[in-house]
Amino acid sequence: MIGSIKGLGVTLKTALRKPVTAQYPAPDKRLEIDERYMGFPALLWDDTVAEPYCTGCMVCIRECPTQCMSAKMKDNPLHADGKSRRRKIVEEFEINLGRCIVCGICVDVCNFDAIEMSHEHELGKYARNGNRVDLPELLDMGKQFQQETGWKPTQAKNIGRVEK
Repeated sequence: MIGSIKGLGVTLKTALRKPVTAQYPAPDKRLEIDERYMGFPALLWDDTVAEPYCTGCMVCIRECPTQCMSAKMKDNPLHADGKSRRRKIVEEFEINLGRCIVCGICVDVCNFDAIEMSHEHELGKYARNGNRVDLPELLDMGKQFQQETGWKPTQAKNIGRVEK
């Protein structure tokens, strides 16, 4: 008998509290994403020299367990002019987000602070290969992430400007 009354009390208390469910599709009713949330990988942009942090070294590509990335590097024209420390920069970069398992290994192995797990998570497509993102899209995702979080490189060596 006492157990039934306690159970009824819990039920009434729960019925009278404010709901915690968010109405997902409505933009004004969504919950805020936590700063620690790991979405899809994005490439980051160095504003000091207006070039990506990525040098196309292929470490993230070699370490990726699903092999969902591909890249190509080129000589950096700003390095030839003496404006940047990076000898090479990325020319092409593509990630198949349909194969990405969001493990974060690419972020961990990057020596140049060039890739970070963004807050992007709404990339559903109807086409089978619609989740392939190329360099401009990855840089846009990275710029948005940097703006939202105030991201700065963790290693001073990765600041691209040449100190004179």
